[in-house]
Amino acid sequence: MQLAVNVRDRNPELARQARRRAVELRAASRGVKSVVELELYKAVYAYEEVLSEKHKRRTRATYTWRMIDHYGIIMAAEKAVNKKMETKGYKELVAMGLQDLTFEAVIVRHPDKFSKDVVTCAKERLEELEKIHDKTG
Repeated sequence: MQLAVNVRDRNPELARQARRRAVELRAASRGVKSVVELELYKAVYAYEEVLSEKHKRRTRATYTWRMIDHYGIIMAAEKAVNKKMETKGYKELVAMGLQDLTFEAVIVRHPDKFSKDVVTCAKERLEELEKIHDKTG
């Protein structure tokens, strides 16, 4: 992750690649049971990158981890997507080039692993967020 910080201004593409690789490595270290779980953990770690960038220090997604500990990664993702829409995390992930690393994106890619209602909600939220992002670009 330090590489991303060091080259952020001089080489934004290299910084994006470094962030993505750091997220992938952290997620892979979880000992996941499926591709879906791996992608969901990537989403959590990507969100932590957003929080860390925002606060200028390593920041954990404490509430999200509590949800995962209590419900498991799949149910925690479903509960997060069923909440009222918040766009700031998505916008920041887009700015970091990590828009594919959201719970919504994972759910849409793997609809057979989630309830139909959550898949519908994820699709609608991604469409709304895309409209918002297009306007604010």
